[in-house]
Amino acid sequence: MAEAVVRCLRDGRLDGEHAPALAVEGSLQCCSLAAGAMLHIAAAFASQVAAGKAQARGLVVVAFDRSPQVYLEFMQRRGLDANALNRCVRILDCYSDPLGWKQKIQNQQHQGNSAKLSTNKENITVYRSVKDVTKLLSFTTELGGDFEGEGKKYFSVAVDSISSMLRHASVPSISGLLSNLRSHEQVSSIFWMIRSDLHEPKVPRAFECLSTMVACVEPALVDPVCGESPGNMSILEQNYSKVKFIVRLKRRNGRVKHLYEDLYIDGNDIKFDSAPSVSIEVNQSLVPKVQFNLELSEKERSDRANVVLPFEHQGNGEPIRIYDGRRSLPEAQRDPNLTAPALVDEMKAPKSGTAKGEIHYFRDSDDEQPDSDEDPDDDLDI
Repeated sequence: MAEAVVRCLRDGRLDGEHAPALAVEGSLQCCSLAAGAMLHIAAAFASQVAAGKAQARGLVVVAFDRSPQVYLEFMQRRGLDANALNRCVRILDCYSDPLGWKQKIQNQQHQGNSAKLSTNKENITVYRSVKDVTKLLSFTTELGGDFEGEGKKYFSVAVDSISSMLRHASVPSISGLLSNLRSHEQVSSIFWMIRSDLHEPKVPRAFECLSTMVACVEPALVDPVCGESPGNMSILEQNYSKVKFIVRLKRRNGRVKHLYEDLYIDGNDIKFDSAPSVSIEVNQSLVPKVQFNLELSEKERSDRANVVLPFEHQGNGEPIRIYDGRRSLPEAQRDPNLTAPALVDEMKAPKSGTAKGEIHYFRDSDDEQPDSDEDPDDDLDI
């Protein structure tokens, strides 16, 4: 399923549409695995770019939460050599010196513009003015335009993470940054990570509206603080080693597809495992925990089906014909009990000693609607 997400990012945008966007949502209970999922997607996408299978010519990583060396070392473990990284990956380092304080301490006499300073590595650029979102957009597109290639040069953007950006900028400004990147003519795809439980519920929903795919990293087991056995450290340990990776894909035709996998740590690597019992686990999770039974047994279903409802026509073994009072009904289909001679005979000689009362209604014409707005008592002197 993670491969399906990478394929959507790899295929890129269509003419006249915005770039596809992925939002990776995590929580404090599984923050390390959410970060691992982000690294996995970035490394898998970079491998597709290096092999020439993606629409984009390169990947620009806007790093807030981790050092650029973490990304480079993880991608090298996934099989990308130094030449491929220098050719296909650019990292805008917003982690080392986000506000430029380190440079001011090292060189207090420098009065020039110190927003950007390249390191000795070819594909790492230090950015020292994270509060200026407009300048951040300019530097990101500038790095994306440096990739080699013929024709229109597309590039993709990875933002890690939105939660760290919200410490320095507002939600509207960051939403505008992502919207401008999606609508940029050279951006093929974009993906970002956010820790949903660090913000108000409306904040993650605002960024979900900008995405075409949402990947939620959720704990595999119930939090022991809220469970029946508080203090169970084994459950806590399992939540830090294995989580649920749930993806919601929005198709171009409007349909939404839900996918589910298990995400776990295998040594120093991140692995995904398909879950065969997805429907069962999802259905069980949707049923609330109550003290009474929400299901019906076979006997209860049979008894409910045999209940005689008073408003239903039960019939007497013969074909049921319902006469609606129209005079145009064929003679063969009319109820003989409703004819005038039958009524006269019944009035003269009742069939039983018990009085029987009936009301017979005949419409004035066949054109009269069943639910007429006319007052039925307008001919009465009331």
